[in-house]
Amino acid sequence: MALTPDRDSGPERFRLAGRVTRKYLIGARSLHDHVASKLLNAGASLVLDIGCGEGALGAALPHPPPPRLVGLDTSAEPLRAHPGPRVRADALRLPFRDASFDAVVAVNMLCHLDDPGRALHEARRVLAPGGLLLVSAVCRTDSPELSPVWRPEPTAFDAEDAPARVCEVFGEVEVERWDAPLITLPDHAAVRDYLIARRVPRPQAAEAATRLRTPLPVTRRGALVLARR
Repeated sequence: MALTPDRDSGPERFRLAGRVTRKYLIGARSLHDHVASKLLNAGASLVLDIGCGEGALGAALPHPPPPRLVGLDTSAEPLRAHPGPRVRADALRLPFRDASFDAVVAVNMLCHLDDPGRALHEARRVLAPGGLLLVSAVCRTDSPELSPVWRPEPTAFDAEDAPARVCEVFGEVEVERWDAPLITLPDHAAVRDYLIARRVPRPQAAEAATRLRTPLPVTRRGALVLARR
């Protein structure tokens, strides 16, 4: 089953993460933009977005579609803001028939599951033959500039292990790794918000921010894993 998310009990923290990234993004291309371009190049007509949140991937795709996007999330709060179609369901028990989708996407989401392997098997089941899987994961050494005050907690699906985990289910994978500055936090308030978005309690985040020199470029480390059914 999925680990307990805080997007229902604390949706503002989830939204804060998106706002900070969009506001201070270096360049114009986000991870969702990159995934959207992959879907367009693949010619996918029907896409399942697992862990869709409020619809960041849909916003990166052209309107009107194709591709047609179906959002899926366990959390009711972000789904209310998703433009739809949307489904509240568990990634470990997808409520769709076999071979229903041309592509399945999970952006930085499988790390929130205690059994990502089962979710990958479900993703493969609902993919049509030749269908495309795109999943991303963050490294355990992400945001190294923050290491004096914060380090990512290891998960069951970090970028170091993600390709092997996907290969166990799909047999062959393509890996795109990234290790480059993502955002520049201009002041201590921005650093505080970035830390809060990573589940650091507000008082500790405010204190920790004062110990870092700004402006602070933050390096994003991770991987995008692609596979075909």
